[in-house]
Amino acid sequence: MTSPTLKPPVWSRDSLNEMVADRLKDYRLICVGNREPYSHVFTPSGIRCIEPASGVVSALDPVMQATGGTWVAHGSGSADWEMADAHGRIRVPPDREKYTLRRIELSREEEDRYYYGFSNEALWPLCHIAYQRPTFEQEDWDAYVRVNEKFADAVAEETGSKRPLVFIQDYHFALLSRMIKQRLPSAVVFQFWHIPWPNPEVFRICPWKREILEGLLGNDLLSFHIQFHCNNFLDTVDRELESLVDREKFAVTYRGSSTLVRPQAIGVDFEMLSEEATHASTEEAGIEFRRLHGLEGQKILLGVDRLDYTKGLLERLDAVDRLLKRHPEYIERLRMIEIGVPSRSQIDTYRRFEEEVSARVEDINRRHATKTWKPVLYLKGHRERRDLVPLYRMADVCVVTPVHDGMNLVAKEFIATREDRQGVLLLSSFAGAARELTQAI
Repeated sequence: MTSPTLKPPVWSRDSLNEMVADRLKDYRLICVGNREPYSHVFTPSGIRCIEPASGVVSALDPVMQATGGTWVAHGSGSADWEMADAHGRIRVPPDREKYTLRRIELSREEEDRYYYGFSNEALWPLCHIAYQRPTFEQEDWDAYVRVNEKFADAVAEETGSKRPLVFIQDYHFALLSRMIKQRLPSAVVFQFWHIPWPNPEVFRICPWKREILEGLLGNDLLSFHIQFHCNNFLDTVDRELESLVDREKFAVTYRGSSTLVRPQAIGVDFEMLSEEATHASTEEAGIEFRRLHGLEGQKILLGVDRLDYTKGLLERLDAVDRLLKRHPEYIERLRMIEIGVPSRSQIDTYRRFEEEVSARVEDINRRHATKTWKPVLYLKGHRERRDLVPLYRMADVCVVTPVHDGMNLVAKEFIATREDRQGVLLLSSFAGAARELTQAI
């Protein structure tokens, strides 16, 4: 007699949230991220609440609504402080008030040096193999330390009678876990590092490498998207610190405390995206988009990216140029739609990159255009997810070509909207998502 086969549970959004809420009922959950899940801005018609586009926010907001607790983030909206109380607290979402958002106020100099400076001119290029030289400035590092301290103080203020469980997001807070443990020794702290971790030879050029590693080893659990980045982190710790690295358990013991290191690939809300994809309004929006831009009867290549030098936009445009040179039969039969979302435009490197992308698009269109057709439709600006779903549905090919990316959720969003099993995903092997989406081209 054979034993029955036990099938793994099939999770829905609601059942997963219920499970998380039950497991965490004895803890005070505090989520920490640079970007807030809801911000308030002044508009001509009054104050408006907006939901910033963020994969991290999309993944964690339902969990926070299910469990309560507090989300600590930089208050960056123009009307944020009009809506928050004297301590920067406000209940969110506005129509349901499920949890508390604690806003942290940063000066212009703190934001420039901590966020645009050390986080995105030092750590970001250091961790991405895109051959953009990191910039290390003492003043930027000092601000990074101060802002991490400011967030640690806020976390300590938000704990109640329950044991705190603190979930830290990303590379903006490499020092935070150790600072929290100094204030709250009983806290359980885990952190998700959403970008790649470089090999030890690259990381060692950072002047504050020891402080960063010691900060991250304040976590009880440290997660990366893929195993390769976990391996790089352990190799770096082994090279730089006198610590015990257990490669079987993937754990580091340093100064009496232990940190587990695990791959935890982030996903998308498949259920919600697939539901949106089948709405009649989605099909209508796609038809209207085709009509507006003269796309009837043409094959569509689609790219959706932040305007960042790690995303491979210039290489992608060059590929379209070469395709049309070698196969002129595709002229007037194919269009590349590129959705370019401005990002970190206060940084010179990013401003120059945006200009270079625009110039490359103009050059390709000038070289191959006919009287009634241009090969590249470049739409620069932010798009809500509901505006992207019709584009995913109409695309014959979704082109995701980063030169280095921790994961990339566009690839997963595209698949989630194609329950019709049509369309092709062209995915760079240098995206973390390629480790999971093995049937992509």
